[in-house]
Parts: sequence; structure tokens; C-alpha cells
Amino acid sequence: MPAGTMHASRRTVGSMEIAFIVVAFLLGFGAAAVRLPPLVGYLIAGFVLHAFGFESTEAIDIIAELGVLLLLFGIGLKLKLSTLARPVVWAGASLHMAATTAVIGAIFIGLGAIGLPLAADLSPGQALLVGFAFSFSSTVFAVKALEERNEAESLAGRIAIGVLIVQDIFAVVFLTVAVDEPPSLWAIPMVALVIAARPLYAWLLDRAGHGELLILLGLCLAVGAGAETFALVGIKPDLGALIVGLSLANHRRAPELAERLLGFKDILLIGFFLSIGLDGAPGGAELLLAGLVLLVLPLKTAGYFHVMTLFRLRARTSWHASVTLANFSEFGLIVMAVGIDQGLIDKAWASAVAVAVAVSFALAAPLNTARYDLYARFVTSFTRWERHPIVPDDALIDPGDASILVFGMGRVGEGAYDELVRRRGNVVLGIDRTDEAVAGHREEGRRIVRGDALDTEFWDRISLDHRIDLVVLAMGDHEANLEAVRRIKEFAPNARIAAAAQYADERHQLDAAGVDTARNLYEEAGQGLADDACDLLDAMDRGR
Repeated sequence: MPAGTMHASRRTVGSMEIAFIVVAFLLGFGAAAVRLPPLVGYLIAGFVLHAFGFESTEAIDIIAELGVLLLLFGIGLKLKLSTLARPVVWAGASLHMAATTAVIGAIFIGLGAIGLPLAADLSPGQALLVGFAFSFSSTVFAVKALEERNEAESLAGRIAIGVLIVQDIFAVVFLTVAVDEPPSLWAIPMVALVIAARPLYAWLLDRAGHGELLILLGLCLAVGAGAETFALVGIKPDLGALIVGLSLANHRRAPELAERLLGFKDILLIGFFLSIGLDGAPGGAELLLAGLVLLVLPLKTAGYFHVMTLFRLRARTSWHASVTLANFSEFGLIVMAVGIDQGLIDKAWASAVAVAVAVSFALAAPLNTARYDLYARFVTSFTRWERHPIVPDDALIDPGDASILVFGMGRVGEGAYDELVRRRGNVVLGIDRTDEAVAGHREEGRRIVRGDALDTEFWDRISLDHRIDLVVLAMGDHEANLEAVRRIKEFAPNARIAAAAQYADERHQLDAAGVDTARNLYEEAGQGLADDACDLLDAMDRGR
């Protein structure tokens, strides 16, 4: 091919893929406008483009693969073994997945027996594969829904995320074993070497700064150290990305790396959702099967609720975690795509699963909005399922004789706590959202409980009355402090509120929100530093 023709061809291919992304943006924007996850729009974009005769390209497939690898790498970075160690997480998720796989698999075997298109051709093993794909709940949807409600750190949120991680582990195991050839004899030493290189990863992470180098390091670790290394010895690359992420999960900068990669990963995953749609638009049989499996979604949600109450979580916690998981998952699409690549199932099933996933998101969005009202309406029915005694960290919180609450036990909160104890005695209760902070302060002798001022579940658990005289807001997030003011006004209307601000405009906003006193930390730190400097000069003058 002449050079000029080759360059023109490259420009044409690039233009096509840019056009795909523009269409994905427009439909993703439309989905977001009606309060649906944008990925619903991306799936629809793929179907629309396929209807106009377009197919997936090599570049789109590469982008899709990178997005999946970064998704798994990010899951590894967030994998907290303490959360996974809870029986309700590892055992509950395993029981639910097994039951959901068996029930949905049996339904499709029954539908096949009566001659329903697509289902009629399923073997028992293929029916279980379909059931397995539908047993997942969406990590993307759940995380975004929890973040919008400021409940990612609530017990219900942590349980939901833990269940999703266990499901993701099952998916990675499937992706690893669904290969044409067994791993190389070098697989075990290579995996050991990748894990043993953790100090090198940590050294690089400590020195990668906070800019583009940090994002590039994450990409290199996920794709280079993880995926490509595992691929060399015949192990599924996805597992390599997860293992490298897991090796850094306890690093102090792991949350920052996961956060910086989040947007980059979401952009790359657009390629994955586009490729699903571009591989084929759903026909009548696919739409019918998607509709039938959506009828099982309430049963799947009820299964989550039953399993969680079985492990002695409160009905309220079980309900909110279950609603967060009341959907089908993009990971089901990944599992189905691998099954198709390996010749395990017909290609048409990808479209059926994609439609079911997209519609489940459309149904889950209003359900998540209405879940508080639904719980209040049916609270008696829900609480009948509770098993006692409730697990300790979900039981009601008794503040004892505390009359002062300090939210946010960082440096500012710790200083405020110690000064209040010195002046008022042992009537102060610290509250922080992280287990690590709670454990550290307890070792130093402070009274502290785990909780989040933004979490309605926390306010529902803590017993407040007229004894609470003062609430100190020392959280580093200004928006969190503002939201906490509204919660305090609702649940402890007689308490006085003191809050910390970093800037003058934030102090004015806190005053407007109704706090009784707000302090500008930077301004007063500068004043304190100037006072100390003047004291030094005065001492020098006296010594002359």
C-alpha cells in the first residue's frame, strides 16, 4: 500500500472511532440527564451504531481491554481483607451467588424445555453460565449510588462493596480458568516474583508525585507488571492486574492512586460498553429473554436481604445494602464476552445480557431514591426478619454520659477533643469514619466510636437526647461539614454547633447554615505563627 494511502486509511479509522466516542458521549449525556448511569447510554450507542452497519474496531477492543484491566487493578487497590473476613461478606456473597446461579440456570433450562428461542439450545452447563453472569451486581452503579448519598463508609455501604469484591473475585477466577491452554510451568514462580516485587511498586508509588506520573504508574503496574507478565506464562491477564493491585492495597497512597485512576478507567470502559453493542443489536428473542430475567430481579434483591439478616444485621442495614445491589452487572457482560470468545455460548447472549443490565440500571435508579420512604412504610414487615442479637457494629450506639461530640478525629479534631476533655472533663465522645483512626485513638485512651456525620444510618443508630450540648465539626471536607450541620439540626436540634473552616468564604457559609461558632484555621494559624514570631523578637530584644 502506498504511504499516502496508508496514512489516509489511518486517519479514516481514527475518525471512525472518534465518531463512536462522540455518539457514546451524546447518549451517555442523555442517560445522565434522566438520572441513569451514563454506561446505559454507552450500551445503547453501541446498539445504534451496529444498526447503522458499524462494527467494533481493533482500537475499540484495545481500549475495552485496558478499561477492564484498570477496573480489576482498582478493585485490588481497594480490597480490605478485614471487610472480606466478615462472614456476611464472604459466606453471604458465596451463598447468594450459588443460589442465584442455580435458580436462573434452572429457569432457562425450563424455558428451553418449552422451546423458547435461544434457551432451547442451552445445555445445562451453558444455562449455569448464563445464571452465573446474572448473579453479579454492578460495582460501577453501587459505588456511584453510595457516593451520591455519602454512604460509602456506612456499614451498609461497606457490606455492599465487600459483597461486590467477593463477586469480582469469582469473576476473575472464571476468567483465569476459561482459557484454551493450561498455564506454563513457569506460572507459579512468575506469580511469586510479581508478588515479591511489592517493595519496588511501593518505592515507585512513594515517589510518583500527585500528577500524571501517578496515573501512568498505575497503568504500567496494571498492564505491564500485572497483565502482560501473567499473559507470558499462560495466566489470564485480568488476574495479574488484580494481584498487583492487591499487593498495594495496604499502601498509604493506594486510595489516592485508585481515585486518580477512577476517571481514566471510566473513560476506557466506554470502549467495552461500545464493543458489546457493536457486536450485535438485540433481536426479539434476546429482548424476550432479557425481559424474563428482569422478573427475577426482585427475587435476587430479596435473597440479599434474607442472607444479610441471616448473619444478624439489622433489617434497615440489610435493606439499604440489598437495594444498592439490586441490579445486574457490567461484570456479567465481561463473563459472557469471555464465554463467547471461548466458544462456550452463542454470541446472541451478549445482547440479551446487555439489555437486561441496562434496564436493571433504569429500574434501580428510582428504587435507590425511594428506598428510605419504602423502608419507613414497610418497617414492621422488614424488622420481622431480624435475628438477634444484632452484630455489635450494627447495634444501637449508646453515647453514655457524653454531652459533647467531636466529628472528625484528625489533627484538628484531636486537638479539640483533648482541649475539651481538659476543660470539661470526660464528657467528650470522638467520632471518626475510619477503623484505623478509631483504633489509634482508643490505644491512646480517647473515647471514640466509628461513625459518619453524613450517614443517616449512623444517626438512626445513636441514641441522642437533651444531654448533647455541643457538636464540634472538625472534618476536612467543607461540604461534609455543611451537610453535617443539616443532619445535626434534624437529629439533635438543641445542640450548639462549632465548626472549622479553611477559608473565609467557607466560614461565612457555615455561619449562614446555622453554626453557632466557626473558626478559620488558616487565618488563625497565621495569627498564632505571627504571635510566636513576635515573642521570639521580644525575647531577642530583652537579651540585647
